[in-house]
Amino acid sequence: MIDAVDIKILALLQKDSTLTAQDLGERIGLSPSQAARRRARLESEGYVSAYTARIDPMRVGLTVQAFVQVQMATHAPDKARTFTRMLETLPEVVSAWTLTGEADYLLRVWCADLPALNRLIHEQLLPHPAVARVQSQIVMNQLKEFGGLPL
Repeated sequence: MIDAVDIKILALLQKDSTLTAQDLGERIGLSPSQAARRRARLESEGYVSAYTARIDPMRVGLTVQAFVQVQMATHAPDKARTFTRMLETLPEVVSAWTLTGEADYLLRVWCADLPALNRLIHEQLLPHPAVARVQSQIVMNQLKEFGGLPL
């Protein structure tokens, strides 16, 4: 069970995971040792799943973000497994979800340019034997970035 103080710690950490126990304690009215113990408990119990750095895509040469919907031709378990294993090998696919509705998968991809997106779709996704249809939407402008969960 977590309480209101734990929620405050989680909210602060998802905005800045580099906060020290001293910083956390000052912001929520706990001693650094109490803040550190609570943080360690939240981590060990799985409330905090990872600490990462956000990289600016443009600075590393990724200029095209797209959402790609994939409709499967077959839902045979072995074909689905080979498709999901393939997704794990594609660095351009940064997130993937299974969906209800017409599309079976939604992929968020980052590519260097439009030819790279075209190669991903036509040389990797469409040739897979389980894939029937692929539809992509290129992001023109991202109005809001992921700002954390609504805690």
